[in-house]
Amino acid sequence: MRRRIVIVVFPGFQLLDMAGPADVFSTADLIARGRGYRVEVAAVQAGAVSAHNGLAVVAGALGEVTGSIDTLLVAGGLSVPRQLEDRALVEAISGLAARADRVASVCNGAFLLAEAGLLGRRRATTHWLAADDLRRRYADVEVDPDPLYIEDGNVWTSAGVLSGVDLALALVARDHGHELARDVARGLVVYLHRPGGQSQFSAPMRAMTPRSLPLRELQGYIDANPAADLSVPALARRVGMSERHFSRVFTEQTGLSPGRYVERSRADAARRLLEVTGHPLETVARESGLGTPESLYRVFRRHWRVSPGEHRRRFQSKEK
Repeated sequence: MRRRIVIVVFPGFQLLDMAGPADVFSTADLIARGRGYRVEVAAVQAGAVSAHNGLAVVAGALGEVTGSIDTLLVAGGLSVPRQLEDRALVEAISGLAARADRVASVCNGAFLLAEAGLLGRRRATTHWLAADDLRRRYADVEVDPDPLYIEDGNVWTSAGVLSGVDLALALVARDHGHELARDVARGLVVYLHRPGGQSQFSAPMRAMTPRSLPLRELQGYIDANPAADLSVPALARRVGMSERHFSRVFTEQTGLSPGRYVERSRADAARRLLEVTGHPLETVARESGLGTPESLYRVFRRHWRVSPGEHRRRFQSKEK
């Protein structure tokens, strides 16, 4: 039986927040030969609804959505602060949520869920830029700005924009199994389904871009050579600094100590190796610079919140 997905939009919504999940669900339905999902788009008023980028979609009226709903998904967008004042929108979300098996949001669509009273005493995420504001506005929401998406009961929230694709793939995996989610990801040529606990930031994204050209080049060297000697003495020599001066300047200009940056970069390398190779864990640990399977397991759990074996089982493509 096809599952019913209702995606809520409004003037000024982020098009990718709607289009990304919609394509995931529709592709799953295609692969499952009509036994996957039926996607509907709805807004306060039926008709053309313009996204922030000027493109428009045709939506039905929220008030005319009848019957049960498998997943109610609320998009985000730059206009969300204004939409919080639209009582018709907020009340419609609240009413439809009562009839939905699952409720979800993309990006700052979480604000609309919170305004509708759906996130009270729940753990939730949103775009990292909006996390502090969500925490200030809704003190009863446990805001975690780090994960790509969070499941708390029947409510799912995701981080910024394209993390809505990760959330939708997770829902497909939950409904139909990881194999279909992998097939959808391959069909859409997107990054293979990532676990929700994975951070919104890779090691380079977490760090600020150094003002110093030698340090910028050093960041590239670290990311490209995880198995090299990346100790503080070795890195300091590469940029011609004393160890103490290098540690101080690197931390000041990137926001991360050399050791923390190196560990995060190696965790990224290990994740990529697990996803695109069939190497045993001993090889992954060695080539990512983490040394031993024990270190790989410990670092992987700390950064990605799943074990290396579980990550590979769930997210590696069968195509080599």
